[in-house]
Amino acid sequence: MTAAVTPEKPELPGVSGASKKNEEAGTASLRSVARTYAERVRGGELGALPAVLGLIVLCVFFAALRPVFLSELNFANLLTQGAGSIAIAMGLVFVLLLGEIDLSAGYASGVCAAVLAILLTDQGWPWYGAVGAAILTGTVIGLLLGLLVAKVGIPSFVVTLAAFLGFQGIVLMLLKEGTNISIRDRTILAVANDNLSPALGWLLLAVGVAVYAAIQLRQNRNRRHRGLTTAPLALLAVRIGGLAVLGAIAVHLLNQERSRNVIVDSLRGVPIVVPVIAVLLVAGTFLLQRTSFGLHMYAVGGNAEAARRAGIDVAAIRVSAFVICSSLAAVGGIIAASRGNSVDPNTGGSNVLLLAVGAAVIGGTSLFGGRGRVVDAVLGGMVVAVIQNGMGLMGYSSGVKYAVTGSVLLVAAGVDALSRRRAVQR
Repeated sequence: MTAAVTPEKPELPGVSGASKKNEEAGTASLRSVARTYAERVRGGELGALPAVLGLIVLCVFFAALRPVFLSELNFANLLTQGAGSIAIAMGLVFVLLLGEIDLSAGYASGVCAAVLAILLTDQGWPWYGAVGAAILTGTVIGLLLGLLVAKVGIPSFVVTLAAFLGFQGIVLMLLKEGTNISIRDRTILAVANDNLSPALGWLLLAVGVAVYAAIQLRQNRNRRHRGLTTAPLALLAVRIGGLAVLGAIAVHLLNQERSRNVIVDSLRGVPIVVPVIAVLLVAGTFLLQRTSFGLHMYAVGGNAEAARRAGIDVAAIRVSAFVICSSLAAVGGIIAASRGNSVDPNTGGSNVLLLAVGAAVIGGTSLFGGRGRVVDAVLGGMVVAVIQNGMGLMGYSSGVKYAVTGSVLLVAAGVDALSRRRAVQR
């Protein structure tokens, strides 16, 4: 086998003087970074760009037609409204990365929510024990589904479709054919209904920005030590500054009084569910982009046979993806139970699965495997929440909301298919 020869770095037109010196030293210029990104977009690697542009257009559209859309109260509602679906969508990203599907994620969240409610209300368990049992239930569900797909060889569509039907029956049996179980534990209810204090919101923002800045700078330093091209400091400043500015605007708006009767009940601060989703986002992103497990998952999703020949345990990766998916579905079920103050046979049903899959795909995760990020679920979930919320403010029926959301999902899938075709042609 001949050793690979690294080609000399081609000289980029329009980059001269200080920029050339920077590139020779291993630091790319802003112009070269922008050119590289533009080439990737032209080559079909759109990533989350359509979701970001769509989110901006939708917000401008609804704000123009219904100014109340930009109110502090509605902004807080947007963040809590889609939190449960976003948590489930984050788990679906791992499965979709492998080119698989989990049609049972919605009702799996319902089963876990039912376990939570029974242990809390009927059995008198403490909240942490009930939450642990609910997440463990999701883990066991994912392990079972993953083994059937990876070891037995049943297609994931068939396995999860069967689970979709079976879990509906399990929910009914757990809830005694339709019983509604109320959630009374204050800690669980606080997850989707209470807010952080204004000071704590600012503190968490400062810590988050500081950690993000430290990660970016450390990554740049490590790349420099390895002799790899690093991002220009100006680009790092834009990333860190952009996060700080957007976060500050969000925290400022959420810290405004949203209650219509301040004397009876004050309503200020960042919803507690926001940092919960943020922690899941950071953990999932780290797992996919900073660990060998994440690299193996992308490799299996890109070409399972090549990954197997490279020594990757493909079956273990597939099982792990379903375990993560169902565990995060359990988190989504807990959030849904908190938001609804109860659990009933419809928890996890109705349009929960469709919105979660839509969130992942609309955000930029490919249905063909090998491409996607956890943040895609957040961006796509916000697009779906904006559509649902904005059309609700405009007085449209549920039928129109579903039709529009389905159309957006179809467009996102079409963009994904066309971008992959363009990438292959290049």
